[in-house]
Amino acid sequence: MGDVVLEIVPLGFPWVTADPFLFCVHHDDAYPKGNADMTPAASLEGRKIGMDFEGKDGWRMYHGDTVPGFPQHPHRGFETVTIVRRGYIDHSDSLGATARFGGGDVQWLTAGSGIVHAEMFPLTKTDEPNPVELFQIWLNLPAKSKMAEPHFAMLWNKDIPRVTHADANGKRTEVTVIAGTLDGKVPPPSPPKSWAMEADADLAIWCIRMDAGATWTMPKAALASTGRTLYVFAGPGVTVGGELVNKGNAAAVVSDVDITLEAGDGECELLLLQGKPIEEPVVQHGPFVMNSREEIEKAMIDYRRTRFGGWPWPKDGPVHPREETRFAKHIGGRLERP
Repeated sequence: MGDVVLEIVPLGFPWVTADPFLFCVHHDDAYPKGNADMTPAASLEGRKIGMDFEGKDGWRMYHGDTVPGFPQHPHRGFETVTIVRRGYIDHSDSLGATARFGGGDVQWLTAGSGIVHAEMFPLTKTDEPNPVELFQIWLNLPAKSKMAEPHFAMLWNKDIPRVTHADANGKRTEVTVIAGTLDGKVPPPSPPKSWAMEADADLAIWCIRMDAGATWTMPKAALASTGRTLYVFAGPGVTVGGELVNKGNAAAVVSDVDITLEAGDGECELLLLQGKPIEEPVVQHGPFVMNSREEIEKAMIDYRRTRFGGWPWPKDGPVHPREETRFAKHIGGRLERP
């Protein structure tokens, strides 16, 4: 590798991540028209319903049986950051909160001491396809915050800053700033106990879109100890500090220098995950991420005993009415609409 790129690895499922990140997946599904109950207006024959990850016909049901998505499942000890680029997610959880978000919105959920939630993909359009594209990122919590009270924040599309740069040839790079700062632009805050709220976490989540042939210099991180990974997920590839990173690859890069990015001969898109490592033991069992095996066993016992508040909804994978617009009803009943 060169002076800037430390390592290049292919993107699998899920994508490789580094401390403080635990997991990253890019869901991109070309769902067909929906029918009356917001399920695919297409045959489900030949799919492993309840465990459909094969991408037949360009889309997946995941764990859904009629509506695609992820019916109720628990989490403890970390956070999820869900960036919805296209389509909708209907969220419901064990504490009575619920939401519909999409079209550039982001939900940032601190699972903390424990929450059960459902993430369903309602196919609201009956006269045209319903593409759904999203990133879900798992961000670890330090030991002091693993048992924090569950909480989610909505970062609505209209409130998320975009920074646009035009190079000497007029080619544009647009950076969507979901976490961190860029050119003085600051996104809405994450939940209060997030690792992102630590003063020295140096956390950044940026979605980068570059015109064909565009050049942009990504500024260095605040700390030399910060980890940075660039994921090239669309377009022909990007030259990173003089080294080509093709589509379908991730590049771990140095953090203490500015890095010049140059897009190939088509529009390119990248995701940046950046953060100071937490540097604590990580013990994971499915949806639980703690610091020791004993804490994992305690999480399993607690979940069996309490169901992290129970499940107040009539279905494992509830969806909102078709005509519902984007909203969030938080724990305690506060209603928010963009």
